[in-house]
Amino acid sequence: MTGARQAIEALARADTGRLLGSLLNHIRDFQMAEDCLQEALESALVHWQRSGLPASPAGWVLQTARRKAIDRLRRARNFERKAAEYAVLLDLDRESVECDEPAAIPDERLRLIFTCCHPALDAKTSVALTLRTLCGLTTREIARAFLDSEDAMAQRLVRARHKITRAGIPFEIPGPDLWSERLNAVLTVIYLVFNEGYSATAGPTHLRTDLCEEALRLGSLMKVLRPAEAEIEGLLALMLLIHARASARSDPYGAMVPLDRQDRTLWDRAMIARGLAELDRALSRHSPGPFQLQAAIGAVHAEAPDHAATGWRDIALLYDGLHAMTGNPVHLLNRAVAVSFAEGPEAALSILDRLEADLGQYQPFHAARADLLRRMRRFDSARAAYRRAISLSGNGSERDFLSGRLEAIAEDD
Repeated sequence: MTGARQAIEALARADTGRLLGSLLNHIRDFQMAEDCLQEALESALVHWQRSGLPASPAGWVLQTARRKAIDRLRRARNFERKAAEYAVLLDLDRESVECDEPAAIPDERLRLIFTCCHPALDAKTSVALTLRTLCGLTTREIARAFLDSEDAMAQRLVRARHKITRAGIPFEIPGPDLWSERLNAVLTVIYLVFNEGYSATAGPTHLRTDLCEEALRLGSLMKVLRPAEAEIEGLLALMLLIHARASARSDPYGAMVPLDRQDRTLWDRAMIARGLAELDRALSRHSPGPFQLQAAIGAVHAEAPDHAATGWRDIALLYDGLHAMTGNPVHLLNRAVAVSFAEGPEAALSILDRLEADLGQYQPFHAARADLLRRMRRFDSARAAYRRAISLSGNGSERDFLSGRLEAIAEDD
């Protein structure tokens, strides 16, 4: 049973977006597609623990979800309006009677993102719904990322699904005339997918390479669909420059390695070169935006020979510009960290103290504050800040790292 459960959890993490997108392409009912996929995963647990894993787990789940949709459509009161979807699913079922995986499960993930980012949904709901449907994050994980209660987030997601169905929001990539109203939301969602991979909200490890690579794939697709768009190039540059450091962010045992201790010879220089080239193209269009500024920060890091020689003052100025564009207090938090290396931890702490009202429930705020206090040798306050950061972290690797820093204070004290 343990093996079956682990296989299902892994499949849900890796393939939820692909499977849900394929179902939505035919069912056109967001809530029904999600319900059928969930029921198929539950059926998998029963069948796989009894009979073992099928040759193609994803194909098995997709076919089972389709059959559950057929049953639901057959029983639906509005069957006549659903007859077209019913006929398509029946045809698909006949094509794979033995539940073998189709030659290729259609990849509809970009359509799924555009559906989740329809202007009828607010930005927060779009991001939360995409993280749930495309990335397979649990409602609890998403609630923690947004500093919401699990119940409030669950209600938000239910309302969003119903709204998509009731409003008849099309499952499609819109034409060029409608891109402007969704572009920023779509890029933000892709970046948050990447960010969840770069710094996982929950789980045993802090890095989920599958999500980072999925976000890079989606960013590249966006560039194909909309070439010569500065912010798409900026986002792609940002993700490449950050992901280039992936191999140096963990030691051989999977423990976190902070930026100042990373072996920069492990950074992927070819990926950095690609990122810098994308950033140069974006900046040459003279249409500045937040992703380009963040990519410029990544470029400063990528081009520095070591941590001490990094252009921290330049990074602080770039974060100032980002905050002016977005009003996001997290950019001021990151600016404070840069100031700490440019001017010292005392100057940074005064900036950080002014952010507590906005970021008091945000784990990185307390982790940054703990580090500043440790560097200032204010060890009692540092311990309290580390404990608070640990209590707010849902990631095992991150908690281990912070706990190690907390324990090390005893040696410095």
